[in-house]
Amino acid sequence: MAGLAESGSNPDVDLLYDINGLAKDAPGWFDRVMEFVGEYGLLLAIVLLVVWCWWTVRRRGDEDAASSVAALVWAPLAAGIAVLVNVPIRGFVERPRPFLDHQGLEVLVSGKTDYSFVSDHATIVMAMAVGLFVAHRKFGLVALVLAVFGGFIRVYMGVHYPTDVVGGFALGTAVALLLSPVAMALLTPVVRAVERSARVGWLVRGRGRGAGDGEGAVIPGARREQASERDLAA
Repeated sequence: MAGLAESGSNPDVDLLYDINGLAKDAPGWFDRVMEFVGEYGLLLAIVLLVVWCWWTVRRRGDEDAASSVAALVWAPLAAGIAVLVNVPIRGFVERPRPFLDHQGLEVLVSGKTDYSFVSDHATIVMAMAVGLFVAHRKFGLVALVLAVFGGFIRVYMGVHYPTDVVGGFALGTAVALLLSPVAMALLTPVVRAVERSARVGWLVRGRGRGAGDGEGAVIPGARREQASERDLAA
C-alpha cells in the first residue's frame, strides 16, 4: 500500500498536493485555526451535537425516548470500536505519513510518527456522525457535514492522504451501521431500566415526563370523581 504513494503521478498524491497547497497560500493565523479545528474542534463539535440531541430527546419525552437515547449511547461506543478495529489495519498496511515520502508539503502538525492508513480522526468523527444520524436525522446530517469537512482538513494539514480519509469514513460507517442492530438490542433494555429508575430516570426523560405520567393524570381525576360521588351521597 505504501508503494502507491511513492509516485506523484497517482490521483491520491495529486489531490493531496492540491488540497495541501491551499495551506501554503493561506495566512498563518488561518492555518492555526484549521490546525485546531482539525485536531480537536470538529470532534468536540460532534460530541456537543450528541449532548444537544440527548438533551432535546429527554426534554421531549416521547415514547421512543429510550431507543433514541440508546442510539446516542451507541454513537461514541461505535467510534471507540472502530478505532480498535483500525489498529490491526494500520499495522497490516503500514503506510507512512505523506510528508515522509513527499517533499514540499505544508505540514501544520508536527510529531506524527504513526502510520497514515486509515485516519483515526476520520474514523472517529464518521462513526459518531453515523451513530447520531441513526438516533436523529437532523442532528445526524449536521454531524455528517462536519465529519466530511474534518476529513478535508486532515488532508489540508498534510498529515493524511485523501484515501486515508476515505478509508476512515468507510470504516466508521461500517462499524456504526453493521453493529447497530446488535448494539440497540443490548443497549435499549438497559436504557429502559434507567428510564424506570426514580433516581436516574431523568437521564432518559425530563422530570414530569415519565412513562407513568398518563396514569398520574388519570388517578387525580378518579379521585375527584369519587369525591363528587361522596358529596352527592351526603
